[in-house]
Amino acid sequence: MSAVDVEPTAAELDSLPLLVSVDDHVLENPSIWRDRLPAKSRDKGPRVQRERVPVPGDSSAMTWSDVWHYEDVRFPMMRGFAAIDKSHHDELPFPVTYDDYRPGAFQIGPRLQDMDTDGVEYSLVFPNTFVRFCGQRFLEAKDRELAMLCVRAYNDWVIEEFAGNSNGRVIASAIIPLWDPSAAAEEVRRNAGRGCRAVCFSEIPAWLGLPSLHSGEWDVFFAACQET
Repeated sequence: MSAVDVEPTAAELDSLPLLVSVDDHVLENPSIWRDRLPAKSRDKGPRVQRERVPVPGDSSAMTWSDVWHYEDVRFPMMRGFAAIDKSHHDELPFPVTYDDYRPGAFQIGPRLQDMDTDGVEYSLVFPNTFVRFCGQRFLEAKDRELAMLCVRAYNDWVIEEFAGNSNGRVIASAIIPLWDPSAAAEEVRRNAGRGCRAVCFSEIPAWLGLPSLHSGEWDVFFAACQET
């Protein structure tokens, strides 16, 4: 009999060390910008509308989806954006609503329960597919003043609400205004002042049409990271 054929005992399972997960994502809660943008900007900021959209591969069929609207962007939510509990037989690029996702994908109470089930003690979370992994959604926006408000609102939510209600178990990773290194440095300092010690950044900003890492343009941003 090989070692892999032996079932672990309850005591052995209990003795396993908990994990620190450094590559997790949080699905953007649909209320982030509705709750945190100034009243005059809420109708222009990111917002979710439930509507019928075409089923992939069958143009004659329609299904309900929660769709993000922001400037010219119309972004239906897909099953694969948070595919927890889904079988590998499920079609992941299939439109869904937030009701179809596991609540722990975007709510902190259920997330902590899922972490307990998964044996995860601490979790570092990045944005998901609407914001994109280092905040590219707002880099591509036309209204930079509104985009800056959106960046700050996301950070307020992930730091104060999502991570802030986790008893220290969730580590928030902030985003920055990628179009302005000086403003990015200010946002790093603002978030560091309330305990945030992680920030999302592109590994190759030149691929986003931004200055190269070697240009010196980002030195003010990196200096803020080093200081904090």
